Amino acid sequence: MTAELSLLSLREFSAALASNAPAPGGGSASAAAGASGAALLAMVVRLTLGKEKYREAWGELEPFLSKLDTYRERLLELIDEDTRAYDAVVAARRRPKETAEEKAAREKAIDEATVLATTVPMQTAFFAHDALKLAPLVAEKGNPNAASDAWVAGLLLFTATLGALANVRINLGGLKDPELKHGFEEDAAAFEKTAGEHLETLRGLAKTRGLAG
Repeated sequence: MTAELSLLSLREFSAALASNAPAPGGGSASAAAGASGAALLAMVVRLTLGKEKYREAWGELEPFLSKLDTYRERLLELIDEDTRAYDAVVAARRRPKETAEEKAAREKAIDEATVLATTVPMQTAFFAHDALKLAPLVAEKGNPNAASDAWVAGLLLFTATLGALANVRINLGGLKDPELKHGFEEDAAAFEKTAGEHLETLRGLAKTRGLAG
């Protein structure tokens, strides 16, 4: 990876995903989807604040702005962190293993890189999920002219959450610490469950506006 992925143009990032290189992959794509979802929700909030006809919603939605901007920035960072974590696993596996000392050092490096490669997508899931929690209220109270944007934001954030969790789960087999593995499994199951609940709430609102079947 020669440049920060988050600084690439959309066309360049898409080309990087489409290349025959294994990274960036699904983890970085999930973080990018999450950043887009958080950005869309922030847009809906900004299209609501300051509009007199939506004054009743200002107090509820204004505190969301700083959160959504923070989530968006963190998810953009995680686009690159996910690819770096993958690269760390590859580098660890390429370490020499001729002597007992080299084997031990290689095994330690693989273990540490695998923990990182599991932790990073879990962070992506966390921030995308936290943004998704805000989507139903933004859709309900926000500017109705941007209702479809709130619905799209929710879909992106749900996809980002589940996509990130898939990248968590694919690394679980490489974790040596059973307690750590169990903790990741429990967190992943909880995020998936509640993400589905938030999406269904949002889907209900979208249906009332003819935006979902």
